[in-house]
Amino acid sequence: MPQADIGLVGLAVMGQNLALNINDHGFVVAVFNRTTSKVDDFLAGPAKGTKIVGTHSLKEFFSSLKRPRRVIFMVKAGDPVDEFIELSLPYVEPGDILIDGGNSLFTDTNRRCEMLKKKGIIFIGMGVSGGEEGARHGPSIMPGGNPDGWPHIKDIFQSIAAKADNGEPCCDWVGDQGAGHYVKMVHNGIEYGDMQLICEVYQLMRDGLKMSPEELNQTFTAWNKGELDSYLIEITSNIFLVKDTDGQPLLDHILDVAGQKGTGKWTVINALDVGMPLTLIGEAVFARCLSAIKEERVEASRRLFGPKEAYKGNKQEFVDSIMQALYASKIISYAQGFMLMRQAAQDYGWRLNFGGVALMWRGGCIIRSKFLGKIKEAYEKNPSLKNLLLDDFFINELKKSQSGWRKTVAAAAEMGIPTPCLSTALSFYDGYRTERLPANLLQAQRDYFGAHTYERVDKPRGQFFHTNWTGTGGNVSSSSYNA
Repeated sequence: MPQADIGLVGLAVMGQNLALNINDHGFVVAVFNRTTSKVDDFLAGPAKGTKIVGTHSLKEFFSSLKRPRRVIFMVKAGDPVDEFIELSLPYVEPGDILIDGGNSLFTDTNRRCEMLKKKGIIFIGMGVSGGEEGARHGPSIMPGGNPDGWPHIKDIFQSIAAKADNGEPCCDWVGDQGAGHYVKMVHNGIEYGDMQLICEVYQLMRDGLKMSPEELNQTFTAWNKGELDSYLIEITSNIFLVKDTDGQPLLDHILDVAGQKGTGKWTVINALDVGMPLTLIGEAVFARCLSAIKEERVEASRRLFGPKEAYKGNKQEFVDSIMQALYASKIISYAQGFMLMRQAAQDYGWRLNFGGVALMWRGGCIIRSKFLGKIKEAYEKNPSLKNLLLDDFFINELKKSQSGWRKTVAAAAEMGIPTPCLSTALSFYDGYRTERLPANLLQAQRDYFGAHTYERVDKPRGQFFHTNWTGTGGNVSSSSYNA
């Protein structure tokens, strides 16, 4: 007799913690792992004393599930997801629900939704954020795909999700096809940006102000009580105080080479595909790439010249300016992320609830912060808001932060300390608020060498013109296109 409310395939750390979380909320979970000894180890260890059902074959696994069968795959993105879908097909029937809880590329989710829909199987791509701790005690969950599945999984997912300050679950339906995985991808891109911004202000204070780990801890702890209240600021303040076995700060013993799993890169590639200026997240990805060429940087540090001066002004005033720069740049990062989602919604035909997305990120996930509540309020006030930077709250916050932001970026340049994300955030802000950019010259250049045409300020948009700049090129123009 089927007894499990939901099944879970894949007992790595995330899968185990998610299964325990589901069990804690009164749902019976059946689990399966290709290496079946992991099932036994799980039942004898973390799952001992729970109602979790262990199975040792896919036939046994699917037989243990109530109809419609609901199955979460917590396996590595890519081919393993397709493999498990194929292995599952002999045991499922129309109306059953397969859920991919990994970090899959949204276009893969689009493909799987369409392929399984033809077979009558409901497919859902579920973005999950929060790491091991979130999976165990309440993650942010971003489900999308075939909407027919949402009524059958809503109760479970909203029960196990993190809760915002007002008690609302950090989980709601995102949209059709790969919308859930897309929103998770953008979340991860913003995470890249947040982390790089924090690293830049750390370097400014470490190298420019010669601040000790204890001073850094005190500063970040204080910041976490104000506008910058967030998970990443909190864990960073803790990191500064951790000592290695030799009594020295552990942070000083960690090699400055950053890893990445690809979701930030996916975000930037998609931004280029849809023509959105995701400059801050792009710089965050490139900063990790730059960190990876460690040996070249070591050689360059000995041969290339530049300033290496400590800050000479008032220390506390500069710390305050750095805080303003971090806060303002964070606003830009989120504004760019929501710009990208807005364009994607138009291009892919998704009906994204941007206030709902902000709520889903309020708790459980890596980028959770008090700041997201203001984003939710902005979209609740104006659901058709073109850009967060045009909301009154953010207009005023950027106005207040601007002096310290500019001072920080200028001082960093004078000291020779790289701030790719702080700097590009300011450049984007200045570009966005500029009525007339120099792209008129760029279009003239393109038309000069390639007859690519241009539009005129004194003619309606959509009319294109070509000039015979040299007198020898004739009047034939190239076909026109826009990114």
